[in-house]
Amino acid sequence: MADTIAQFEKVIALCRDLFQKKLVDYGPSWRIMRPQSITDQIFIKANRIRSLELKGVSMVDEGIKPEFIGIVNYGVIGLIQLAKGFADTTDMTSEEAMGLYDKYITETKELMYAKNHDYDEAWRSMRISSYTDLILMKIYRTKQIESHNGKTIVSEGIDANYMDMINYAIFGLIKLEFGEE
Repeated sequence: MADTIAQFEKVIALCRDLFQKKLVDYGPSWRIMRPQSITDQIFIKANRIRSLELKGVSMVDEGIKPEFIGIVNYGVIGLIQLAKGFADTTDMTSEEAMGLYDKYITETKELMYAKNHDYDEAWRSMRISSYTDLILMKIYRTKQIESHNGKTIVSEGIDANYMDMINYAIFGLIKLEFGEE
């Protein structure tokens, strides 16, 4: 588990660094996005990963890794938007956005540590393509929950699905960064 924690922290740092740099470029312009739009943005990224996995070649000079990073960062944005609601303007500073990023990535990381303990790191035996499929499944679940105005009868909510998408993307990043184990 110590290796997993170190690897998790390293890939989170990669994602956080890009998020922070994009805040310098664009500010928190994503504040205007409704959660459904964020779900669709994650879908685009996961679908591109699957397309690249199936085709084995990219026509655009970006691979799978940037898309997994995008899923992590849009997942955190989704958690922020669920908690704060969307806005008509960029109504927070970049510093506030980074504070919220850290809050929600920490909550997600703690969930991963608990599940990792219970599942005994079973994700390490999975294929990266399975993470892609699981993320896509979580997206379709999230879209279904969104069509029910966020209400579920027995299932986890949108926030739990975003956290799972983030964690599956981080598992993919760990395998891409450190190799298959």
